[in-house]
Amino acid sequence: MTKKRVVTKTKSSHPVDVVILWVDGEDQNHKAKMLSYLEQKEKIQSKSFRTRFDQVNEVQYTIDSILKFAPFVRQIFLVTDNQKPEFLNNKKNQGQYRTVTIVDHKEIFKEHKTYLPTFNCRSIESCLFRIPNLSEHFIYFNDDFFLINETKIEDFFINGLPVLRGRWKSFDENKFYKKFRTQRKGHKFAQQLAAKLVGFDAYYNFRHTPHPMRISTFETFFKNNPEIFHRNIKYRFRNANQFTPQGLANHIEIKNESCVLKKERQLLYFRSYKKPLLWYKLKLNLFSKNRLFFASQSLDLCPPKKCTYILNWLKNKIHSQ
Repeated sequence: MTKKRVVTKTKSSHPVDVVILWVDGEDQNHKAKMLSYLEQKEKIQSKSFRTRFDQVNEVQYTIDSILKFAPFVRQIFLVTDNQKPEFLNNKKNQGQYRTVTIVDHKEIFKEHKTYLPTFNCRSIESCLFRIPNLSEHFIYFNDDFFLINETKIEDFFINGLPVLRGRWKSFDENKFYKKFRTQRKGHKFAQQLAAKLVGFDAYYNFRHTPHPMRISTFETFFKNNPEIFHRNIKYRFRNANQFTPQGLANHIEIKNESCVLKKERQLLYFRSYKKPLLWYKLKLNLFSKNRLFFASQSLDLCPPKKCTYILNWLKNKIHSQ
């Protein structure tokens, strides 16, 4: 198993931006656009499919948490498809969100607009390094990532090197017990594809924490491998042949010994909402004090009472300190 580790205590001093992907799946124009490309039209009614696009305005909490707990961030780029969150349309909020810039898909696909519209986060993530005026060092957030305590640049970059949180794992194909199962070609599989592209015999598995990355890492790799770039951005919907770009960047940094690896994720994570409300209350109030990050996947699928509690908890966490 190939493992490389870099540790340094030198501090960072450089601009850092944040990039967030966002879509309002309930927008009727967006739905109509998607329908014209869906081969199986009934998919648009499927909860498992819709959850990739539906939202409960959690992106406002993501942005508010960054403004509150990451004051070093220079600019926040919100990448969308001809959409804008309602809270950014409110003139009363213009001062508060003056560092937030909307970036349309057309801006980052540029000469590759033939692949638009796209409804595929992996295709879009592959183009993030092309955002105009984006700083060399940037942190990629999903719109269900939140900061819940004060952070500093060194939580993401040390001496200009990205801090990668995760653990080494074997490829599924090398795990004896998984040879008897049909391999699920989801997020972990896409990470494994990224590791193989860089030449590893195992993969550095990351979870739902913000991803520190560098423009030059993508530029160098895709300049030398343009066919890989084109292959990963051509799919309008997720495809099993795609790698996750975050995983690609991570494994390139590890191979180049240009990163810091941390096993401690400092993460509070909900990915389902089947437990009693009390369980979520205890987790949020007892375990959040020593964590930097909170991820709550698919809040659109969360029962209303639990969803309201989680969002109110976030609101109080962000605005009461």
